[in-house]
Amino acid sequence: MTTAAKTVYYFGFYLLLLGLGLVFVPNLILTPFGFEATREVWIRVLGAVVVNLGVYYVFLAPTNNEAFFKMTAFTRLLIMLWFALFVVLDWAKPALLLFAAVDVAGALWTWNALRKG
Repeated sequence: MTTAAKTVYYFGFYLLLLGLGLVFVPNLILTPFGFEATREVWIRVLGAVVVNLGVYYVFLAPTNNEAFFKMTAFTRLLIMLWFALFVVLDWAKPALLLFAAVDVAGALWTWNALRKG
């Protein structure tokens, strides 16, 4: 695997762990960030989607598909804009930006690896 592939591969495992946490123990993940405990199904639905994204990352990374890597970097940066919008509109607490910060860090890691070739 290329260096860029490894960044996507490892980020995929982060997504798998985060998604599984959101499905099975969402409050363990959310409450330390100041979010209220919830029993709503939606956070678990989101967790399932995040798991599926993680599967894409883990299984596609070894293909060394540069277009996929660029798209993951772009969408991981885009999540910061979405989450910032949610905070500005007062739909979410600013702590949500901490989750986006992990995505941005991962995106920059991938982008830097792509640049270095």
